[in-house]
Amino acid sequence: MFGFSGPLHVTSVLDPARSVAATSMVIGVHATATLSEYTGPVHGVTVILTPLAAYRLATVPMAGFACRTVDLADLLGARLRAFVHRLAEYPDWHSRFAMLDRLLAVRLFSGPAFSPQIDWAWRTLLRTAGRTPVGQLANEAGWSRRQLERRFLQQVGLPPKSLAQVIRLQAALRHHRRGLTWADVAGTAGYHDQAHFTRSFKAMIGCTPGQFSAIWADTKDHGPLDVLPDAIPASLYASTGPFQTGKAGDTCAASPGG
Repeated sequence: MFGFSGPLHVTSVLDPARSVAATSMVIGVHATATLSEYTGPVHGVTVILTPLAAYRLATVPMAGFACRTVDLADLLGARLRAFVHRLAEYPDWHSRFAMLDRLLAVRLFSGPAFSPQIDWAWRTLLRTAGRTPVGQLANEAGWSRRQLERRFLQQVGLPPKSLAQVIRLQAALRHHRRGLTWADVAGTAGYHDQAHFTRSFKAMIGCTPGQFSAIWADTKDHGPLDVLPDAIPASLYASTGPFQTGKAGDTCAASPGG
């Protein structure tokens, strides 16, 4: 996120003490929900990356960013301020996006190559909504389970099991938004039973599916971020008091996981 004005506050839903406020930041892949809040206008650009694209851009092990929100000013200092100022000075969004396209293309092509096995495993988890067992991924990649986990930590940030849990929960939320009951969601998303689904949901989101639905039913206001992939309506978590930014608003956005 490259912010032109107004700080964004990002807080772990399960550990409120873990909170970062910054105008520009990088948010690593998360295994649990985070809450993003802002008051008044927030102006800037958010770039959403796959974990492997982030690895090529960052050129460092992604485990260092996993489950963390980092103020970009701490990483880049004066270089960040100069870059954001340049970006903000462009006359329109088309010009800003073109500049980012050029910058990202150069970094992506010059960054370290990711393992074909990790690329395949990542795509397999997405295609199967997180339901492919880790042992099967390792066997088909030709690696040991430990080898697969080490490479995932380096190039994705989370071990494959944690990433699969995030992807499966995101699929469950999509099923629910399409009208399935929570009981049907548990089976469709591949959970062992309703109890397993409820435990996993609470461990990652911070409340039970029933509590989530009750809050949802009372939610009337929606923020500018609700259209983003796998985002939860903005005022949902504001009323209970997890990753994107908008151009303006008085709201927050919740995202489960990565």
